Amino acid sequence: AEQLVESGGGSVQAGGSLRLACAASGYVYTSYLMAWFRQAPGKEREGLANIDRSGITRYTESVKGRFTISRDFAKNIVYLQMDSLKPEDTAMYYCAADSSGLGLSLRPSDYQYWGQGTQVTVSS
Repeated sequence: AEQLVESGGGSVQAGGSLRLACAASGYVYTSYLMAWFRQAPGKEREGLANIDRSGITRYTESVKGRFTISRDFAKNIVYLQMDSLKPEDTAMYYCAADSSGLGLSLRPSDYQYWGQGTQVTVSS
């Protein structure tokens, strides 16, 4: 079965950095479109960044210049490097995969496979 497992979350002070990792297994192939989302309490799930099979990336405006998505195709791992973190970045962070492998979508409904999430807390 397809499986996505996130790691790397934790607590950090504002201005700090964290690197999240998402290990894919099962049928989540390197051809899939991979993305990171987050959801804060009482808010909708927000798409942050995605990366396709060619390594082309897309970011939402709120994280552009601070977050970097990358993937290790050999290990089938997707990373999210988060720098200059702010208290408003506090949320549960999720990795997701879209088997179509195409497009630039950051809509949660376009992704079929999800990890369990990893908590990121940024204190001021």
